[in-house]
Order: sequence, then structure tokens, then C-alpha cells
Amino acid sequence: MAINTVANTDEFKKLVEETKAIEGYREPIAFGIARVDRGQLNVESVLQANYAVVNWNENFGSAAVFIRSLIEAGADVDFSGDEFVITINDRFVDNAMAAFAPYLVEATGDAHRNVQVVKALANQEDIGKDYRICFLFSDSAAKSVEAVYLKLNALSLAKVPLRGIVLDGAFGVLPNVAWVTSRPFELNYLRENEIEMKINGTYPNIDSVDKFPRYLQHVIPADNTRILDSSKVRMGAQLAPGTTVMPGASYINFNAGTLGPVMVEGRISSSAIVGSGSDVGGGASILGVLSGTDGNPISIGENTLLGANSVTGLPLGNACILDAGITILEGTKIIISSEELEKIKAANPEAKLDSKDIFKAVELQGLDGIHYRQNSLTGEIIARRSTREVKLNTELH
Repeated sequence: MAINTVANTDEFKKLVEETKAIEGYREPIAFGIARVDRGQLNVESVLQANYAVVNWNENFGSAAVFIRSLIEAGADVDFSGDEFVITINDRFVDNAMAAFAPYLVEATGDAHRNVQVVKALANQEDIGKDYRICFLFSDSAAKSVEAVYLKLNALSLAKVPLRGIVLDGAFGVLPNVAWVTSRPFELNYLRENEIEMKINGTYPNIDSVDKFPRYLQHVIPADNTRILDSSKVRMGAQLAPGTTVMPGASYINFNAGTLGPVMVEGRISSSAIVGSGSDVGGGASILGVLSGTDGNPISIGENTLLGANSVTGLPLGNACILDAGITILEGTKIIISSEELEKIKAANPEAKLDSKDIFKAVELQGLDGIHYRQNSLTGEIIARRSTREVKLNTELH
């Protein structure tokens, strides 16, 4: 069967409603069509999924059209699981073109982006096995490469908040591959062809070996966002407009990132979030949930400075300063004088701080306006009320 060409928007709405009335129909929370890179040795193995458009809790009419186009093309759409992934064919594209007929002319720029995807597919001579469609019906642990990439794209495109979706098992789903620019290669393929490729001078210049690609291979950042070294930001990171990522010791992992203009010259580990106006100094490290935080996700507030080569395994509030070279973990002993303690209490009226001289750092987590320093004579870590304003250079952001 095939979808007859839809004449107007009323007919389109009717087609959508009829599709949603199909027994067992479930509205997906996310969906998209991806061009996949398959294994050089095992063509059934998907190494990467590149989505032109990612839909997350939106465009449900397009989802219904895609599902109806699959059904009319002879596919058995399974609504019973958490995700459904299938290779599309020319009949699917023909059906979708017929359904989207009222919108084909106006589908340009930011208008009707799913329709633009179908139009682009219709111009391909043979879509073969290179294109797959993925539907997520719940936010559960991904079972396919396509589902993992759909989630990573949703994070990097800020369609979902950081720490806002389930990424359990993603590492186990993605294959470890050699990245040559934006193309993944099976490691076994390189091993089997190493001698011939090296003799012929065709052995590729490998950029990295990883399960994740680089952020810039999939995402176009905001105009005022700068990434000076593409290897410093991993796919699945989320960069707010105005973020600057310098080369050197900087790095932003997946499911981590910034909420506004931020200077990044240090490491933002997975699950760490940095607030607007903050500065992660050269070589500074914000620990992830698997590296010293006891599972406690780290958030850094706004206008906070992490000095060069400092380390924090502690959430920090707004307008804090961590001096260069200092390490603050949950169990770190912090000395606060009675005078400074009263100033910190005044800046944090809702905090319940005992009147004492020595605190565990965890007792201060998330508080605003604290300056962490080290006594150069005794080595003791001390805290006082911050009196400096952290301001980024607006010309750089």
C-alpha cells in the first residue's frame, strides 16, 4: 500500500489522527532519521549514527507520519519496547513525501525541518542501508547505537537538560573505533589490512580511538561559542552560547557542560555543570561522579573562579573562589575564623552552620561567596568570605 498525496493541511491532520488511532500506537518521546556508518568488515554493525534533525518531546505529527510511512511500506512497527529502530527504504520516502505534500514548498530554513530531511532523502539516488529511523518510547537504557546517538545529540543540542536523561549502559552499546576525521573505522579492519595499507600509503591518519566522536563532528555551536581544539569537547557535552574552550589542559566530557558564558581552560568531567560567568582556570579539574565525589554530581555556581590546577570534588555556589593548586574534597578539613564564619552565614541565610572552627568541606557544599585558600606556612585549608568579583572579559565571550 501507499499513502495518497495529501492535498491540504486538513487532510494532513486527518492522516495524523488516523495514525494515532492505530491499535497499540504509542507517541514517541524522541525520534529522528540518521545516516549510519557501518562496519567495514561487519556491515550489520553500526559504528555511528549522524542525525540531521533530532526531535525530543516535539513534532508529534511528523512522528505519526513517519510511523504511517513505515507501515504503508510494509514494516512491522513494534510499539511494545522502549525503542524501535529500522532501516528505511525508497517506499518509506515516497510515502512521507506524499504525506508532507502541503509543506514541501515552505520547508526551508528553520521551517518544517523533518520535511526537509525527507526532501533531502528523496534526492538521494539509492538510500540502501545507510539510513535508519529511531523511535524512543521511554527514557530507558539505550539498546542500540542509534538510540545512544539520539540521546547524545539531544544533550548537545540542549533539547534535554544535563543529567536529565538516562545514559546507563551507553558505553557498553557503542563500539570502540578509530576516528579518521568524522569517519569511524573498525579496529579489526585496520589490523587485517595494515600491511597492504601501509605499503600502498593508504593507512589513515587516525585522530583518536574512542567510543564517542567529537562534539563538532555532529553539532554546530552558537555564533559566540569558541572551541579552539575540536578534541577538547566530547559528543554529548552541552555548551551554552558564549562558552570558550581553550586548548591545552581543557576538556568537557559527555553529559557535562556550561549554562552560560564560561571560560574553560580546565577539565569538566562527566555530570559536572558550570554556571554562567564562571572561569575554570588552566589545568583545573571538576571531578565526575566516578572520580572522587562519592557519586555526588558537581555543580559550579555563577561567577565562580577555579584557580589554575585546582581540584574540586565539591559543589560550589555563586561567586566562590578556589585558589590555584588547592584540592577540595568532601572530607577536606576547612578552618574558618569566627569573624569570617559570621560573614559566610550572612551571605547564606538559609545555611545551618554550627559555630565551630573546623568544618568538613561537605558541610559547605553549594554555599555562595566563599574563598578557599591555603595557609602557605601551615598548609591548612582556610575559608573566608569572598571579597572579589569574578568577571569574564566580555570581548572574549
